[in-house]
Amino acid sequence: MPTADATGVRSAYRSVCERIAGACARAGRDPSGVRLVAVTKTFPPERIRELLVCGHGLIGENRVQEALAKMEALGPGPIWHLVGHLQTNKARQAVGRFELIHGVDSERLGREIERRAAGAGLRQALLIQANLSREPTKFGVAEDRVLPLLELLTGLEHVDVRGLMTIPPPVEQAELSRPWFAGLRRLRDRCAERLGRPLPELSMGMTDDFEVAVEEGATLVRIGRALFGER
Repeated sequence: MPTADATGVRSAYRSVCERIAGACARAGRDPSGVRLVAVTKTFPPERIRELLVCGHGLIGENRVQEALAKMEALGPGPIWHLVGHLQTNKARQAVGRFELIHGVDSERLGREIERRAAGAGLRQALLIQANLSREPTKFGVAEDRVLPLLELLTGLEHVDVRGLMTIPPPVEQAELSRPWFAGLRRLRDRCAERLGRPLPELSMGMTDDFEVAVEEGATLVRIGRALFGER
């Protein structure tokens, strides 16, 4: 897969955008329906600024503390998503600082986000993380528990459940991730029908498989290495 060195972020960004557009064309989708979340875990603010110069401001971070430090360094402008798992005791720091929290996987965490959002007088957008493969090393709720959690969280006043997120098992070829991405899309569609409300976001696909994810309906792709190189 393509990588970027410290001086190649701009060309890498163009390449990733072209590949997203190509995947959209193959699937008959409008590229505007896919947002690139540039995952900057371990990369310093200087590298992020190169991406901002390109006009791209949607940044993803795995850890709250690292994100907060970069928010302070970069100032206003970037839009931040939390793409890693959120510990319940960090909800206070996360609520209101991120446009979207990708990895909610428990009633306890959802209720803590609700409590913190209510205290701040805002609504916090989030996604439910589904562990479709039931891997014990991954966060996420099992497929048969997604709808009950959605039903509970969509009933809360200060959270806005926008859709689902998943991380498939490691594979040697991107195509082997397709069943997991298609499975998340079907699960989202079933849940939206049961809830009687849209769940527009599907966060799925990373550097090694994002084109397949786009072909299967991803609206958010979380990409780090293809933009910034190896960590």
